[in-house]
Amino acid sequence: MIRVLIVEDDYHVATIHAAYVRRVDGFTVVGHAGTLGAARTQVRGTAPDLVLLDLFLPDGNGLDLLGSTLGTPDTRPDFLVITAARDMRSVRTAMRLGAVHYLVKPFDFAQIEERLVAYRSMRRRLERIGAAEEREAEQHEVDALYGLLRGPAPLPKGQSAPTMTLIRDLLGSTPGDLSAGEIAERIGISRSTAQRYLAEMARQGRVVVRPHYGTTGRPEHRYSMTRGGSGS
Repeated sequence: MIRVLIVEDDYHVATIHAAYVRRVDGFTVVGHAGTLGAARTQVRGTAPDLVLLDLFLPDGNGLDLLGSTLGTPDTRPDFLVITAARDMRSVRTAMRLGAVHYLVKPFDFAQIEERLVAYRSMRRRLERIGAAEEREAEQHEVDALYGLLRGPAPLPKGQSAPTMTLIRDLLGSTPGDLSAGEIAERIGISRSTAQRYLAEMARQGRVVVRPHYGTTGRPEHRYSMTRGGSGS
């Protein structure tokens, strides 16, 4: 599970954010802090993987926490900034200090879900390819990792980023290939819906489509990820 610390001075807002996080598979909330001081203590005590960070806090700016030395590079959490601050200086500083994303309030569940799913996919990708310092990364792996954090490309009307990510994750973690029917059954959508998403992925060059000829004479299409295709 990805451990999340919520840093937000408004307890009601923090409760809503926690409820959103718990709705996304693979995430758990390990704590809440309403000040910078409490956040530093919570980071040391709960060892979160990801911090949802507000910038307007009673005892300072959340960017001060983002810029702090918190543990070692291996134990320092990632930060997803969630704030009403829209000024470009805050955005630029957050990017410079390494925030994985910047989400402006107000927002709905779908918006934070998209960011969390992208972050989860990035972590899973790192686990699959190996994150040891001595391992040399291929360029396509680097491109894929950065692409995941940029988020998904615009989708056709009627298609959602979370469903696309589910299909991408399934194909990326499955040896060999899958049919549209197999994909539909595993993630709980209709076969026709799976086919629409797979057609879009094929158009973007993210999947390889291979015809499989069975006994009926009509080929069944089988799908697998292209090299580096699980990127964005």
